[in-house]
Amino acid sequence: MVAEVIIDTSVKTLNKTFDYEIPTDLDIKVGSRVFVPFGNQKVLAEGIVVNIKEASEFKIKPIAGLQEEQIADDYLELAKFMAHRYFCNIADCLRLMLPPGRTNKNVDNRIKEKKINCISLSKTREEIEDAIENKIIKSQKQIDVLEFLLDNNNSSMQDIELFTDATAAVVTALQKKGFIDKVPTKVERNPFIHKVDKQTSNLELTDEQQAAFDEISSNLNTANEYLVFGVTGSGKTEIYLQLIGKTLAKGKSSIMLVPEISLTPQTVDRFIARFGEENIAVLHSKLSIGERFDQWMKIKEGKAKIIIGARSAIFAPVQNLGLIVIDEEHDESYESESNPRYNAIEVAEYLKDTVGVPLVLGSATPDMKSFYRARQGEIKLLTLKNRANQSTLPTVDIVDLRDELANGNKSMISEKLREEIQANLDNNQQTILFLNRRGFASFVMCKDCGETIKCDRCDITLTYHKYENKLKCHYCGNERAMVSECPSCHSKNITSLGAGTQKLEEEIQSLFPGVSTIRMDADTVSKKNSHEEILNKFKTENINILIGTQMVVKGHDFPNVTLVGVIAADNDLNFGDFRASERTFQTLTQVAGRAGRGEVPGRVVIQTYNPEHYAIELSKTQNYEEFFDTEIEVRKALKYPPFCDIIVAEMSSKNKNELLKVASSLHAYLKDRVINEKFGVLLYSPVPSPIDKIKDRYRMRIIIKCKYDEKINDLMNGALNTFYNMKVLTARLAIELNPNNMQ
Repeated sequence: MVAEVIIDTSVKTLNKTFDYEIPTDLDIKVGSRVFVPFGNQKVLAEGIVVNIKEASEFKIKPIAGLQEEQIADDYLELAKFMAHRYFCNIADCLRLMLPPGRTNKNVDNRIKEKKINCISLSKTREEIEDAIENKIIKSQKQIDVLEFLLDNNNSSMQDIELFTDATAAVVTALQKKGFIDKVPTKVERNPFIHKVDKQTSNLELTDEQQAAFDEISSNLNTANEYLVFGVTGSGKTEIYLQLIGKTLAKGKSSIMLVPEISLTPQTVDRFIARFGEENIAVLHSKLSIGERFDQWMKIKEGKAKIIIGARSAIFAPVQNLGLIVIDEEHDESYESESNPRYNAIEVAEYLKDTVGVPLVLGSATPDMKSFYRARQGEIKLLTLKNRANQSTLPTVDIVDLRDELANGNKSMISEKLREEIQANLDNNQQTILFLNRRGFASFVMCKDCGETIKCDRCDITLTYHKYENKLKCHYCGNERAMVSECPSCHSKNITSLGAGTQKLEEEIQSLFPGVSTIRMDADTVSKKNSHEEILNKFKTENINILIGTQMVVKGHDFPNVTLVGVIAADNDLNFGDFRASERTFQTLTQVAGRAGRGEVPGRVVIQTYNPEHYAIELSKTQNYEEFFDTEIEVRKALKYPPFCDIIVAEMSSKNKNELLKVASSLHAYLKDRVINEKFGVLLYSPVPSPIDKIKDRYRMRIIIKCKYDEKINDLMNGALNTFYNMKVLTARLAIELNPNNMQ
């Protein structure tokens, strides 16, 4: 017998099957993970069997070994669907469905140690890939460790030994070469570190909640799709809990996706309180590789029937799936920005149809495409117009920052917001201040010549982080000490401009001496469990003010928060993306929804230079439907989604001339086919990307507006093949359908 094997590689030219003889002593099936000799490689390659047949027309080698874990047939089909839709290799997609880490050792050899050396990368992905490509790193075992850490950074030595063939000596050698760091760390393998012992039962549903629950629960055996559209605080989570409870009672499993890691512990707490820890597994990137592996096995063995997690949890090896729920479905984090660039909601829709289970989407501010589909009758719309606890929506005041400047107030805090913060302090009530920009200052500039300090590797200004006195690039992670003189004219007249969360925190402490504050942004949540610690501290210690970026916007429920201040509502509005208005409305509505969720009514102060803009004005009343009606006409006139699809072919190279050559060749190929085959598309000429250099790579893009179908798919796959047939040294090409980030 002969097995058709997909080699585990991202090389596009190897995105095909290879025949191997099946040894009589190995139990090989479709979905088996195997080791095979491949080409002239000295190390065995990993692969997955996708078909078995009687014979091969080629002279073939035997399969060398078999791994314990297998891929289920339905996930093989899912991988094929994803590879086709997202223009990537099948192996790239199958990798998402494998247990965390890859090993040829006994997977039952679990890690028991509590104290470990935490191994992390000290160089970027590009630097590592370049070192391997240029033979700076030659040892295959060292390469295996680096590739493992690229997918599983901050891993233990035990995990590296378990999932690769490397020894401590290999890791030490990489440390000496400056590629990794080792830090002694205490590890808790139980992800439920904030386990709640108090058990809860079903709450009494409002009439609106009951109607939504009844509609979905009476169709749990169908592949229906629902959009639960409810104002913030309308009790969507309680509907999810009761639906999952009914699914559990039927002996079936549920997947519950949340967009932010910071939401996961809060969601997990509520589910443990309702269903108990033994029924629940959690999957997200902040877990250690060992924790993720244990949770993955718990799911695969059928011990966990409720899976909670971020985007990648949709690939969990769920037994007897009965329901999929995606909360805050509008959130852009459900779309991956790295290969494979999949959309978790589209994957969920595929599972819905193939497995035959309901898919429930929920949001107070649905994605425009989702709400348009609901209006067209493609999915069932269930509306919750009132808050579940009978509390009212917060009152919203919009402050025109132009008036503040005219009155001589150059502070980040308007007079209105200052008064409201003081009132909250006097009443011992909590406040959330939202500013979607971290750091102390957005950029540093020479006041004499106007030179701004930019990243050496990216075409972007460096952000000043005062507490560390460093300039940091928020794209590549590059950092340097704060400059004391201009690199261009050598003037010492240097100033920092713009504002971030660090500066906001400093200003609050200056305006309100003695106030207790806590900050939540990418700089404060880099450590394991820091999300949980910050949120728990804010809640239990009754800290006066929580200052944060988008992490504080969605899903959190703090009964004592009665005031929310939006420092700069125009940040998203000025973003170079056709979804700028939609994102502004969503963000303002979501952050306003954090106020007044308890017994005391909430207040919101929105500071803006564009108070007349409909996205800002309509967020005042959380009037999503009026916003949708306004925005959908703009989209229709300009031919933007949902009235068309947008395909972005993103090209990059370390060599600018090579990039220009690739862009010109690809555009010529596309133009020739579009004209000769009469494609009904809008094909735009190659242009530099909005940020035309990131991580030492120059960037250009080609944009196509079209109605995506199989003919378009063939066109773009043809472009990929054309690219891979070019003789390029450093160029890369990524094709994305309807990307969430147009930067």
